[in-house]
Amino acid sequence: MRVARPRRSRDFAPVPVIDSHVHLYAPETNLDPAGWAAARGEAHWAKLATRRRKDCRPVQGFPGADELLRAMDAAGIERAVLLGWYWQRPETCMEQNRFFAECIRAHPRRLAAFATLHPAAGLAAVRAEAGRVRDEGLIGLGELSPHSQGYAIDDPVFREILALAGEMNLPVNLHVTDPDGRAYPGRVATPLADFTQLASAFPRTTFILAHWGGLLPLRLPDEELPPNLFYDTAASPLEHTAAVWKEMTDAVGPDKVVFGSDFPLNLYPKLDAEPNLARFAAEARGALGGAALAAVLRGNLECLLGKGRPPSVFHA
Repeated sequence: MRVARPRRSRDFAPVPVIDSHVHLYAPETNLDPAGWAAARGEAHWAKLATRRRKDCRPVQGFPGADELLRAMDAAGIERAVLLGWYWQRPETCMEQNRFFAECIRAHPRRLAAFATLHPAAGLAAVRAEAGRVRDEGLIGLGELSPHSQGYAIDDPVFREILALAGEMNLPVNLHVTDPDGRAYPGRVATPLADFTQLASAFPRTTFILAHWGGLLPLRLPDEELPPNLFYDTAASPLEHTAAVWKEMTDAVGPDKVVFGSDFPLNLYPKLDAEPNLARFAAEARGALGGAALAAVLRGNLECLLGKGRPPSVFHA
């Protein structure tokens, strides 16, 4: 009688994760976040990022790059995409872009980065900055938020940014607030119709709608959504139960969802004193399986970020 060979442990190895939605700040920001924001006129960011919960614990941490890498290792996250913030001032956008360029030079196998832009810089400056960040290896734009940054979605410079992103094969991550989400200081409404309008107006541009896109596909089940819309899972446990993973992948298909954490936001404040990437990765693995899980945790983002680029750009 032939005895089956025991399966090796590597046969059960979890899918290596790419986290599409991570925030990281320069050391001077981490030293005194509120003071840094006040000096640069970034009051909205301070309201969101430096506030405390009712139990007086901070809503997020301010780790350095080394701490981020340790958190990634603990969670089985192979690579993270650093997202810029929807800053109020163009100068802050450019400052963060330069910091991100330093990060990816220092950790090319672990970190990738998106750039952030502000239409108030003017068309010439925006074009120059987009070209510069692409040359420095940044591979997308975002997290952008017209509603939070104080310009309209029909702002001509913003629309030029989106057209440019399509030409340059730079995916654009847009902040979306769930219409039925909880109230919190600094919350800004983001009408969902704005995102379908933008995606339809710029079919060559890939849009990743943050925070499950405010559950856009579930709210408009009978509407044919533009094919260039994708959805990240950032901050999911703060707004939704684990059932949302299957609900959304059933609604749009697992090829339209990318894993994103919103680290260093604390996603489980009732369970953890500090941000816990490992717990969030475990939630995803518990909610999905097989090919769907592999696509969400890694495959979809690899495809999006590999468009029009040599393999070395994202697979260093």
